Amino acid sequence: MNQPLKQHLIDPEICIRCYTCEMTCPEEAIEHDDMNVVVDASKCNYCMDCIPVCPTGSIDNWRVVAEPYSLGEQYEWMELPEQEDMPGDDAGLEALDDSVAALLAEAHKGAGGKAKAPASASKPTVNLYTLGKPAEAKVTGNFRLTAEDSDSDVRHIILDLGALPFPVLEGQSVGILPPGTGADGNPHLPRLYSVSSPRDGERPNFNNLSLTVKREPQGLCSNYVCDLKPGDTVQLTGPFGATFLLPSDPNAHLLMICTGTGSAPFRAFTMRRQRENPALRDSLTLVFGARRPEELPYFGPLGKVPDSFMTKHFAFSRQEGEPKRYVQDRLREEAEIVENLLQDPNGHIYICGLKAMEQGVEEALKDIARGIGLNWPELRDKMREDGRYHVETY
Repeated sequence: MNQPLKQHLIDPEICIRCYTCEMTCPEEAIEHDDMNVVVDASKCNYCMDCIPVCPTGSIDNWRVVAEPYSLGEQYEWMELPEQEDMPGDDAGLEALDDSVAALLAEAHKGAGGKAKAPASASKPTVNLYTLGKPAEAKVTGNFRLTAEDSDSDVRHIILDLGALPFPVLEGQSVGILPPGTGADGNPHLPRLYSVSSPRDGERPNFNNLSLTVKREPQGLCSNYVCDLKPGDTVQLTGPFGATFLLPSDPNAHLLMICTGTGSAPFRAFTMRRQRENPALRDSLTLVFGARRPEELPYFGPLGKVPDSFMTKHFAFSRQEGEPKRYVQDRLREEAEIVENLLQDPNGHIYICGLKAMEQGVEEALKDIARGIGLNWPELRDKMREDGRYHVETY
C-alpha cells in the first residue's frame, strides 16, 4: 500500500464558481469544467495561495487518501466524499500534517475561513445552470441607485426568468456570462453577483430576481450589465452558495456589516423577513459603510424600513465637514449592541463587501469581545461551527 497523502479538494456544494482560486494558483493546479472547480493533485504543492482569496472557504478541504482522487472523479462530484479509514504507518502523514497546518495557519490570516449554513436555513439549490447550459433571463429594469453627479455608478438590475425554474435563496449568487471572447479566444468566464431580492422574487410571487452592480472603469462584465436595457437578454449560471444564507428562525438576531454592493444580500434578507414576519422587532441590525450618502445603494429605501424592524448605523468616510468613519468605527460606537449579540446563542454575524474591510471589522470585534471577557478567535470559530458567522468579501 502506498504511503497515505493529504489531498487538497474543493467542496462543490459551497463553491460559488468565482474561479478566483484558479486565477490565483501559481502552479496551474486548479481547473474547471461546466460543473465543478477541481484541484490536480499532481501539480498542487500546498503553497496555499488559493486559501485567502476564496470568499466562501470551499477551497479549504482535505482528505487523507492512499491514491489521489482523479480530476475525472472530482468533476463528477455533487458533494465531497467522506473520509475513508486509512490503516498503516502514519509517521509520514503526521509530518505532512504539521507542515500543512503551519501553511494553513499563515494562509488563514485575514481569511474568512470555512463557514456552515445556519441550522434553520432552507436547503439551497446549487449549480442548476452551468457554463454549458446557462439560463436565459430578460432584463425588465435597470435603475441607477447612486446620485447622477456621483462618480460611483451603482445599478439595480431586474431579470425575469419567465417560465424557467430558477430557485434562489437570499444570500446566494448568480453568474452572468458577458458576451464575446478573451485574448485567448475562449469565452469569458462568468462574473458573480449576489442576488438582492428575496426567494419569491423582486415582486412577490414573480419569477424574477434583482442584482446590485457597480460599474468598474475597466470592468468587462460590470459595464456590460450596467448598460443593459429592458428587453435585452442575459445568460446566467448558478445559483451558487450554500452557507451565506438567512436563518428561518424568527428568534435569530442578525448583525449585518457591509460596504457598497455588499448590501445586496442584506436587502434580500430584510425583504424576506418583512414579507414573512412583518411584526418582528429588533431582530436586524445593519452597519453600512460608504464614502458619502449619495454613494450608498438603497439609501432612500432603507430610510423607509422602520427602526423598530431594523436598526441602521451608517459610516461615511468622505462626508464633507465630518470626520472619516468606517464600519469598524461604527461597531465600536455601538459596542453595547455588539456585546449583546456576541453573548446571544441566537446571534448571527454576516460580513459582505470589499476584502479591505475585513481586517478592520475583525479587530473591532476582537476589541469588543475582549471588553466583556470573551476570546474573539475562540468565539468566532464556535459561531462559525454553529452556522452563525459568515464572511463573503472580494
